[in-house]
Amino acid sequence: MTQKPKPLHSIKVDGPIPAHLARSVIEETLRSAILDGRLPCGTALRQQDLADLFGVSRMPVREALRQLEAQELLSVTTHKGAVVAPLIQGDATETYELRILLESEALRQSIPLLTAADHARAADYIEELEAQHDYTEIGRLNRLFHMALYSKAPNQRLLRLVEDGLNEEERFLRFNLEAMGLGKLSQDDHRAMLQAVQDRDTELSIKRLEQHLNRGVEVITRYLATPAAQSRQAAR
Repeated sequence: MTQKPKPLHSIKVDGPIPAHLARSVIEETLRSAILDGRLPCGTALRQQDLADLFGVSRMPVREALRQLEAQELLSVTTHKGAVVAPLIQGDATETYELRILLESEALRQSIPLLTAADHARAADYIEELEAQHDYTEIGRLNRLFHMALYSKAPNQRLLRLVEDGLNEEERFLRFNLEAMGLGKLSQDDHRAMLQAVQDRDTELSIKRLEQHLNRGVEVITRYLATPAAQSRQAAR
């Protein structure tokens, strides 16, 4: 009888973890494993199993899981405890409506404080995206481009919420972008957004951001309605 693979076996821990770093190390290790798919959607993460894996008590594990739940990478259910959260599903429209509100405000706050170096970093991400064919990297670079434009917003809680939404999108793109055939579609939007930001035209920047995100939700919604997408989601 073939044994079912255990996702935690994909996580390697190098040596003992200093007590003062335990929570952050566990959080970042699990976060990376969720984003790159080693811990698939629906995987239950039991505190004692994680404590044994990392060689620590359950307290830093509990704290790390709480942080990942706040980032919407985990959900807590009655019988399974902490479970890796699903990718974007049929609520894509609601997800993107919220992103538009949050990211528009972050962009509004950030634009007056961005420097030429920030603009150059965003432009570099666009060029990397243009040349990139690795779908994992495309999702990561897309997130970094957007965060480069929002990074100077002084409201740190707002920025955390914005990055949570971008993390969710990164996970979705990582596993679905190839099937969607969308590797290059977003670069004209990105360039138009950056130009408006460089011109410090806040209202035009926000308008272009809204157009960009609305195009994204239209494409994702159409894709999620296809039989191929539904079978991929059901298999996760």
